[in-house]
Amino acid sequence: MNAPSRPAHLAPVIQARDVPQAFLDALKTRFGANCSTVLVVREQHGRDESAFAPVTPPSAVVFAESTQDVSDAVALASQYKVPVIPFGVGSSLEGHLLAVQGGISLDLTRMNKVLSINAEDLTVTVQPGVTRKQVNEEIKSTGLFFPIDPGADATLGGMSATRASGTNAVRYGTMRENVLALEVVTACGEVIRTGTRAKKSSAGYDLTRLFVGSEGTLGVITEVTVRLYPLPEAISAATCSFPSIAAAVQTVIQVIQMGVPIARVELIDHNTVRMVNKHAKLSLREEPMLLMEFHGSPAGVQEQAQTVQEIANEHGGNAFEWATTPEERTRLWAARHNAYFSALQSRPGCRAISTDTCVPISKLADCLLDSIAETDASGLPYFLVGHVGDGNFHFGYLINPEEPREREVAEDLNHKLVSRALRLGGTCTGEHGIGLHKIDFLVTEAGEGAVNMMRTIKKALDPLNIMNPGKIFTL
Repeated sequence: MNAPSRPAHLAPVIQARDVPQAFLDALKTRFGANCSTVLVVREQHGRDESAFAPVTPPSAVVFAESTQDVSDAVALASQYKVPVIPFGVGSSLEGHLLAVQGGISLDLTRMNKVLSINAEDLTVTVQPGVTRKQVNEEIKSTGLFFPIDPGADATLGGMSATRASGTNAVRYGTMRENVLALEVVTACGEVIRTGTRAKKSSAGYDLTRLFVGSEGTLGVITEVTVRLYPLPEAISAATCSFPSIAAAVQTVIQVIQMGVPIARVELIDHNTVRMVNKHAKLSLREEPMLLMEFHGSPAGVQEQAQTVQEIANEHGGNAFEWATTPEERTRLWAARHNAYFSALQSRPGCRAISTDTCVPISKLADCLLDSIAETDASGLPYFLVGHVGDGNFHFGYLINPEEPREREVAEDLNHKLVSRALRLGGTCTGEHGIGLHKIDFLVTEAGEGAVNMMRTIKKALDPLNIMNPGKIFTL
């Protein structure tokens, strides 16, 4: 099978650098068996879940087990001017992990310890390789939970680096609101700390927010302190089918504008419901659907659900189905999170080009409906899911990687969608990040002045340009 072609805007980004044998020898001396140059290991660490064709894999993979390991690896890379690409579980979607300028992959998955649980303060501190499911398993006896849920069982280090969010963001916010403090290894190998466990601070520049969302381009995150929340006394999930996407979206807009504290509200179009049914062996109605969850006291959950059901009825919503047991809810949300894999299975051998825009809630219907019309007219297979409670939604264009024309159509649809979102006051990415795919869109959204300021920060903190170079913007 031929690899998918690479978008033209990546040409100036791909600038292979020499990796001296002396550097690889120094890594082997320092890390021994924890440094691998085996091709299959390097190839595994040289790609992510994006539809990009892999470039040359990294020259080595270092498996860090401590902050000192990270510091030593980065210090050696700085000495030899070799790029460093932090690696979590490889679930990023915009080409973040591709070694476009060569270098080494720094695998942090073995740094997977929960360091301290401070239940009284509603915080937990973890190493970067701890996954969201792992942290919730380890804190469940405290009656608390960590709500950020991007779907994949991503690491908290990776989630911090990409400023992840997901299905719970409408109520609990994103990583931006929930990361309190970090430990970071800078581009010269120095270890610094940003923030504290206190709820707020006015002390100096907010370096924590600078590193959250920096996509590995400023430093390597080695510890993360995040907020926790009390487990709700009652949780109830429901599905509701609608005669049209427009009716479902108008329901969501009205729910949010009325201030209903809904915890999750996900939109799935009829194409995706059909794919999910086949993949997960469910029998959901194959119509546009909202998948909702309510958190609170038993009385509060009942009141929220009743309000939402009344609003849905006004817009033609029907067939409310409740999932009140943990097993039923888990199965429902597992099906939603597996929508991506359900879609891939629907067209064997395909790759998905995933979009990720977010608009003000009042503009959601305009952006979404116009984008659906364009995609339907293209004839390209797709799936559609959305964290529509905060105006964020995703198309997944299912392309045949052996057909360059299909990629061109998908990229054109993506360009039109992002341009529309920006015109409506939105952003080119609500949660996936810039990576490689949206370098040009960032300039359109933020403007040359703002991007130049980002470049200035990058050059100040990483003068040798070794921290995940070629991502977010070109230098």
